[in-house]
Amino acid sequence: MELDGRVAVVTGGTRGVGAGIARAFLAAGAEVVVCARRPPDEPVAAGGRTAVHLAVDLREPEAVDDLFREVADRHGRLDCLVNNAGGTPYRLLGEGGARRHARVVELNLVAPLTASLAAYPYLREARGSVLMIGSVSGTRPSPGTAAYGAAKAGLEGLARSMAVEWAPQVRVNTLVLGMVRTELAHLHYGDEAGVAAVAATVPLGRLAEPADVGEAAVFLASDRAGYLSGSSLLVHGGGERPAFLAAANPDRTDRSDRTDRTGRGGPDPAGGEPKES
Repeated sequence: MELDGRVAVVTGGTRGVGAGIARAFLAAGAEVVVCARRPPDEPVAAGGRTAVHLAVDLREPEAVDDLFREVADRHGRLDCLVNNAGGTPYRLLGEGGARRHARVVELNLVAPLTASLAAYPYLREARGSVLMIGSVSGTRPSPGTAAYGAAKAGLEGLARSMAVEWAPQVRVNTLVLGMVRTELAHLHYGDEAGVAAVAATVPLGRLAEPADVGEAAVFLASDRAGYLSGSSLLVHGGGERPAFLAAANPDRTDRSDRTDRTGRGGPDPAGGEPKES
């Protein structure tokens, strides 16, 4: 098993994407600690193992330090930290004051930094890894969740710098997620018809499942990714079709008969009408 004997901490691992990652790690042989302020509604389990839940508020540095000391005392080591905890309500910039937006940045950027710093001594000893859970919201405009998008962009930048500073003892990578179907998907996409309509915009024809993210996370935490650090792995089903494609109406007739003077197709490089070679 790829992670047999390893110990992993998954923040926000009690539901959704975090629980999917935790289950994938358990199935791969790891011992898993999930941390969140509240316990899961049902145990997070897979592969005959059950994740241990430890309560913590990631915005309190002393509590986070205590958490990783407890993990080290219980398990004797720490091999992987998955910084998954995060999220945001929908709020346009003009509808919330700076303090509200700052809390989103605190949860999605400062808290992962806090956890990473607390975990670093144990990860360094084990020659382990940090995995940031990023978002495509950090790579494109994110209206209604602008502070979240800014935080996720910062998280990816943080990971790249961290990968340089902490090498070679600790690897640091980012999973950049697209749309994922979780138990809260209806809050973002509506009913089943809404989910289906959104899924149809994804090149692979469906939203990601938490298990899809989990499998990618296992890979980055495993020895198979031993030379990957400072990397960003896109888990978005092929991305988003450019909006202009739906609006444009180009003349595509007889394209197969049109070549330029190099035989590559398209308009004459001299500016005239397309000609055959």
